[in-house]
Amino acid sequence: MPQSTDTQPLRVPRPPTSDPPWVRRGLIALAVLFLASFVLLPLVLVFAEALRHGLGAFVDALVEPDALAAIRLTLLVAAIAIPANLVFGVAAAWAIAKFQFPGKQILITLIDLPFSVSPVVAGLIYLLMFGAQGWLGPWLDEHDIQIVFAVPGIVLATIFVTFPFIARELIPLMAEQGSDDEQAALSLGASGWRTFIAVTLPNIRWALLYGVLLCTARAMGEFGAVSILSGHIRGLTNTLPLHVEILYNEYNFAAAFAVASLLALLALVTLGLKSALEWRLDSERGAAGRRE
Repeated sequence: MPQSTDTQPLRVPRPPTSDPPWVRRGLIALAVLFLASFVLLPLVLVFAEALRHGLGAFVDALVEPDALAAIRLTLLVAAIAIPANLVFGVAAAWAIAKFQFPGKQILITLIDLPFSVSPVVAGLIYLLMFGAQGWLGPWLDEHDIQIVFAVPGIVLATIFVTFPFIARELIPLMAEQGSDDEQAALSLGASGWRTFIAVTLPNIRWALLYGVLLCTARAMGEFGAVSILSGHIRGLTNTLPLHVEILYNEYNFAAAFAVASLLALLALVTLGLKSALEWRLDSERGAAGRRE
């Protein structure tokens, strides 16, 4: 029998990345336009408004007593909240990544809780617990302990909204690395503390720094929960974001934007350090994958 010559040519599926040039250029232009409109332009306007009345007015707004008090309080709260979250984050990541125990999934869920709960709600919860009419309010008042509308309340609120950052950066990396290195060190006679310092800590150093960086930026820029618990006492319980709000509500726009420029500068520095640490973290994870 004669063979049929009606052969259909094979269709090679088009790769998903072989879009026409105009599609790629259009998407890139759209992304650049979006970033320029909603990220770059507001940053430029913040610095432009801060320097509108000259460098002298800018400096005067930053060295004003209430502004200096807000800066000191912001640094103090960050200096307390970050080490607390550092200890918790490392301990939680170590437990979750290295061990199996009852309630492990519950612990992971609790770590993610601040991501799903509004900071304002968190502030209201602490107010319900420690306020004058709260559950512990009468006992605290009887013992002359003030948490709400004072520094302790601000620290508690800041710790709550920032404690997932370090743990969430460390958990996937430590789980990926496993525990072979630690077990080898222990089998050679190293103590648990020595193993952590000499083996575990070097393996997680870049992820740890990355988590501390994110935690610092959030701690210094937190507004919602701190606003509920601070009492807005000028010169005493106002952090930098709250001080900006007060200045803006008083129509002192130059001073408000001058102080806001400090937070914007912090965001830019954080972005630069974040990019550098992400590169080192990706390199570290790639090296861990190659070792496996």
